[in-house]
Amino acid sequence: MPSVPRVARSRFGVLPDGSEVERVLLQCDGGLEARIITYGASLQALLVPDVAGRRDDIVLGHDSFEGYLARRQFFGATIGRYANRIAGARFMLDGAEVQLAANNGSNSLHGGLEGFDRRNWRIVRIEDGNRPAVTLAYSSADGEEGYPGALDVEVTWRLTGPMELSLDMTARTDRITVVNLTNHSFFNLSGACSGQNILDHRLTVAADHFLAIDAGAIPLPQPPSAVEDTPFDFRAGVEIGTRIRNDHPQLRVGRGYDHNFCLAPSSDDARFAARLAAPTSGRVLELFTNQPGLQVYSGNFLDGSIAGKGGRLYRQSDAICLEPHAWPDTPNRPDFPTARLSPGEIYRHTTLYRFTHAIQGAIGTQSAVELPGGSGR
Repeated sequence: MPSVPRVARSRFGVLPDGSEVERVLLQCDGGLEARIITYGASLQALLVPDVAGRRDDIVLGHDSFEGYLARRQFFGATIGRYANRIAGARFMLDGAEVQLAANNGSNSLHGGLEGFDRRNWRIVRIEDGNRPAVTLAYSSADGEEGYPGALDVEVTWRLTGPMELSLDMTARTDRITVVNLTNHSFFNLSGACSGQNILDHRLTVAADHFLAIDAGAIPLPQPPSAVEDTPFDFRAGVEIGTRIRNDHPQLRVGRGYDHNFCLAPSSDDARFAARLAAPTSGRVLELFTNQPGLQVYSGNFLDGSIAGKGGRLYRQSDAICLEPHAWPDTPNRPDFPTARLSPGEIYRHTTLYRFTHAIQGAIGTQSAVELPGGSGR
């Protein structure tokens, strides 16, 4: 008996130059379904069953391509060449100044004026079967947005288990450069169209330190700050809304959480970084990564001016971003883990999103059980 296809490819939209934007749907028997669009190599939708088995899309975005094109909001996008900010849109590399495009005040944010999120990637490989996947590629020219070196990037989205979605990114350069990629999905485990915010979501972050920032969201010229006895201590799991409005200088300057959490050093293997649990749906997201930092952004600048899926206006705290990547402004901070990439080297980024169900009434104790068919890894 022939197997049922787990991959579907279709047209999603058209760019002004006539280029076609495609969407690839990946699905598995457990009910998990990911929809990837070539524009920005973006996670356009992620359908996950709740504790009762009902599937909902749990990422913010748009139902049609026109919304992505009309205004840059990074919904589900691949970010590069450098995720987060570089101070003054400049840095020194082997004694030479690199001047970038400034698009966030005087700083460079998420790759500049036209980052990887604004590029239409090409599909280079689609895999069907028990581990359906799509691989997308983009070639960034030497000097694009000011960055040195021609950079060849590949991004692979794969359903690695009935309730697991993996993201693997690689990059190669022909000249010394800096690389820092991430995915910028906005998560709401109650459902993107549920009408609920994420302040009741319980967040755990495996970090003892975070980076304090200035008014431009650039790390202050000091070592990482301890999370202990601050609103940034998520080591034991805390509801996001519990302390987000505390009178803390870093919450004021960020208008909430918009900070890099310093993860424990790791090899190339992904390790546990964060856990997000929603009490109403029972959905639990566990994030594993090989990256040195995790940017936690509580949707502080969603202001109701954008209509997303289902015509819903997105407002502050409607979703949370958990972005694994190198620390912000690393090219200007030799005391931070490096983001340097040389010819002959391969940049590797691995992130795994694993979904489980919370045991009834046990979200506060961090107990969880695998969804039916979960891999248990």
